[in-house]
Amino acid sequence: MLTSNGYVLDESDSRLAELEPVPPTERADRDALWSRLRRDGYLYLKGQLNPDQLLDFRTFYFASLGEANVYQTGTDPREGIAAPGEVDRAALRRGLFDRIVPGPEYQALCTAQGIAGWFAWFLEDDVHLHRRKIIRHTKPGEGGIGTATQAHYDLVYLREGSDRVLSMWIPLGDCPRERGGLAYLEGSHHWVMAEEREGTLKKPAASITADLPGLAEERDARWLVTDYEVGDVVVHSAHIVHAALDNVDRGGTMRLSTDIRYQRLSEPIDWRWQEHWNDDDGL
Repeated sequence: MLTSNGYVLDESDSRLAELEPVPPTERADRDALWSRLRRDGYLYLKGQLNPDQLLDFRTFYFASLGEANVYQTGTDPREGIAAPGEVDRAALRRGLFDRIVPGPEYQALCTAQGIAGWFAWFLEDDVHLHRRKIIRHTKPGEGGIGTATQAHYDLVYLREGSDRVLSMWIPLGDCPRERGGLAYLEGSHHWVMAEEREGTLKKPAASITADLPGLAEERDARWLVTDYEVGDVVVHSAHIVHAALDNVDRGGTMRLSTDIRYQRLSEPIDWRWQEHWNDDDGL
């Protein structure tokens, strides 16, 4: 049973389907990729990144939070087994915002082979990586509204710059659907763009809803899900609606992922995204 923020997804064929990976024959065909991105709103690139580099960073991330009671004492931080008991929120903020987010390890990850060079190739221009990059982990068993990322599209948070920003979501470790990966609302970028042009969508930065099954019913659409493997990424437009599933992993493994944003350097850049992510940045 798949859930998001406690809402149970309708798993009928009309409401749930598989995310479609880019076939190998199109991976080096820029025109084919652009056609696919315009049609689907996303590019699911399997095996795009070096798994060892991602797992090394996973180890660094959890080890950096050793004082916060995030991972279970006596286990390898690479495994990301959730610790029992309460997290030390002050220690978590120190590790995350003082060490991990501004650190060279994270920057190296976000500009690694298969990322910065790929965007420069795909966009055929000099590219800009937004300094505000988000990384988060989710423990199994956390539930209720606000636990998983609610349904939203990225443009509502990026209105001070180009609307052609591309996001890359990177699972830092295997992320089968029961571990809480991203789900995309099929075809949603088409109605989002239409309603953006008409000015009928909300302007403040806000999620659409936590009720994924209700939104699918309202829009007569399917949520697209998959079992992500370490090394996979999804590149998506600023208009497609997406959300996270709840982590219900029975082995206690945490989901760790990051989402980063690239755009052409020549296009307007949202100034609010040019500082490191912190919990007081208002976005």
